Amino acid sequence: LSFHHFHRGVYLMSSASRRNLIPERDFPGKIAFLLFCLLLCSGIPWGCGKDQKGGVQRPPAEVNVVTIAPKDTPVVWEVVGQTESSHLVEIRSRVEGFLDKRVYEEGSLVKAGQVLFRIDPRNFQATLQQAKGELAQQEARWATAKANLARIKPLVEQNAVSKKDLDDATGQEQATAASVLAAQGKVREAEINLSYTVITSPVTGLSSQAKKQDGTYISASDSLLTYVAKMNPMWVTFSLSENQYLNSLEEIKKDTLRFPPGEKFIVELVLADGSIYPQKGHLIFADPSFSKETGTFLIKATMDNPQGILKPGQFVRVRLKGAVRPKAIVAPRRAVFEGAKGQFVWCVDKEGKAEVRHVIVGEWHGEDIFITSGLKAGDRVIVDGVMMLAEGMPVKIVEKKAPDAKSEGQPVAPDGAGNADPSGGKTATAPPEHKAKDAATAPAAGKNSPP
Repeated sequence: LSFHHFHRGVYLMSSASRRNLIPERDFPGKIAFLLFCLLLCSGIPWGCGKDQKGGVQRPPAEVNVVTIAPKDTPVVWEVVGQTESSHLVEIRSRVEGFLDKRVYEEGSLVKAGQVLFRIDPRNFQATLQQAKGELAQQEARWATAKANLARIKPLVEQNAVSKKDLDDATGQEQATAASVLAAQGKVREAEINLSYTVITSPVTGLSSQAKKQDGTYISASDSLLTYVAKMNPMWVTFSLSENQYLNSLEEIKKDTLRFPPGEKFIVELVLADGSIYPQKGHLIFADPSFSKETGTFLIKATMDNPQGILKPGQFVRVRLKGAVRPKAIVAPRRAVFEGAKGQFVWCVDKEGKAEVRHVIVGEWHGEDIFITSGLKAGDRVIVDGVMMLAEGMPVKIVEKKAPDAKSEGQPVAPDGAGNADPSGGKTATAPPEHKAKDAATAPAAGKNSPP
């Protein structure tokens, strides 16, 4: 340990000696180094004598562009809706009694007039029999009263009886006639009640499960037995917000949106598995008032359902087709980026250089997006090759066919994910299914954001 300390001390002393000697011995070298730095800063050419412009330059970046061409573009709004039967019937018992038997098969398609349930009819048969007996008694009394009146009338003409006897006979005949009518009514009522023991379906439709089992007593307060839902046609209900409604009116006023003639929209359904329902529908009802709870108003469409594909209670995506945006400007969605100052696109200016153009976007239109401000006819928007671009960098355009009818007629994204609505929202947001794709194709905003 002491030997190590001895050599370390010797080394430190020798290093200090060298540091003290360097300024005196290496002074000319320092002067030369300083002159070299000054020459570099002054820009005097060195090396082989070439100036900076003579060096190797980076070639122009190859990009694909689309040329903006305004055109009338169809708008497809997509909202969430729910199906319901056009005629949902509650099957209830009209009389009280014990449920004798359920006749139909639960969940099956039943026809109009088909028997579903039977109530024990014996009490009602007895009541009908009593009513018929009372009717027979009243008819007999009526016959006696009519015969008595017929005998009194000739005697009155001969002054054999008083007029009071005629009046009594006439009143008796009329009273017994009224009793006959009342008895007939009781018979009719008993027949109707007896017929209610056989419960049939009033419509052709899909039956639900039975709410009561055989042997259950059915009372007037608890008479629901099942449901029958008419399957063709089927209704689809959905809602629009007050904001969407007002914004659509404003766009129509500015002629940036046009509804179809007579507002006859075509209704298309997208089922839960993404398939398109084969039948088209149309609107049949719009609630005149907004809901106080939700601030929306109800809209109803009707759809033919001959094969019974649609069932009551299904959630579907409703596409409304028929509206048009006149002279609309659309750009590929992958060409629009998000920066610190909002959305922007890369364009090629007249000198063939890249420039940043800030835009205001609207709703999605298939693989494109509506541009409400920032672009005009003839602008060349860069679609591919933007990863290495910088403001003012020369670019080389590689021909690529612009998207035309490929995305025409495609729906916009659902509400809450860049969905098109009648308000023509000012910001588009990618839905979950497109985020991964957009993240792969679009560069990060921080890397391509303009200064």
